[in-house]
Amino acid sequence: MGENAAVAAQRRIGVSLVVLGAALFIVNSGVSRIALRNGIESLELTSLRVTGTFVTLLVIAALWDRPALRLPRGRQALLVVGLGLFGVALLQFCYFVALDRLTISLALLLEYQAPILVALWAKFVQGSKVTARLWWGLGLAVLGLAAATEIWEGASFDALGVVAGFGGAVCFAAYFLLGEECHASGLSSVQVMLWGFGVATLALNLVEPVWGVEADYAAQVSLQGNLDHLSLPLWVVLTSVVLLGTLAPFGVELVALRFIPATLVTAIAMLEPVGAAALGWAWYAEALSAVAVAGCVAVVAGILLAQSARAEEHPDDPVPVT
Repeated sequence: MGENAAVAAQRRIGVSLVVLGAALFIVNSGVSRIALRNGIESLELTSLRVTGTFVTLLVIAALWDRPALRLPRGRQALLVVGLGLFGVALLQFCYFVALDRLTISLALLLEYQAPILVALWAKFVQGSKVTARLWWGLGLAVLGLAAATEIWEGASFDALGVVAGFGGAVCFAAYFLLGEECHASGLSSVQVMLWGFGVATLALNLVEPVWGVEADYAAQVSLQGNLDHLSLPLWVVLTSVVLLGTLAPFGVELVALRFIPATLVTAIAMLEPVGAAALGWAWYAEALSAVAVAGCVAVVAGILLAQSARAEEHPDDPVPVT
């Protein structure tokens, strides 16, 4: 009985961490728009946020976690390189290509096929038991996401854009699956993030060096939308994108993999586009139709169904904390 209570407590911690990460990503979607509408290009912003996160992680490791500075070797190194290239750098690239060639709703819908890919990997590669309830939950969440983003509004099926969108889904799934494997290999969460973002920083700066970004970082910029009467220096906005929009959410979702499986983490992460739609309505006065609201409700219901499936599937599993 005590063991079951401990497992349930660990699951609650994991779910809470993913919800926190999703909330931070949601807020970051609004903050990032401020930077994008004030002269920072999408690829420049990606390079700035990833590089800034890597530098911050270096400082954290140097001051409080010196063992994390140890360079991973062998299989650990391969996992970290894969995480950095696919789960961070290539994920951003695919998303921006899809965003450039498709509607925002279709780009998001394609990227958030990741939970289904993770479930397929768990079932057919890892040999995990995946219940029918999980499939129904994921299916309901995907249909709800299509309604929430109103994919049919101006949807454009550009071939390269669709390929990039599915590529983003593969990379998004890879972030969680490789993160799970990194933890299982004995790497700490700080090590995983530090070296993963280090690899991504190197790759992105080869394409878009941060020192080549031309911007007036001291300029006051409006918070826009319903907060148009407020302003902040551009450097504060970019700092928020790095610390609260990248370091914190990537970190807490990675730590969540120590408590709950990747299948559940990716399912709960589907809250992000739904929350972004709600944020757009509240902050930027964007329209949110009755169909979109119903879609949001369906996504949440699907996530709850998927979560209940995992709880039912392994009620007596040991606490997965290293």
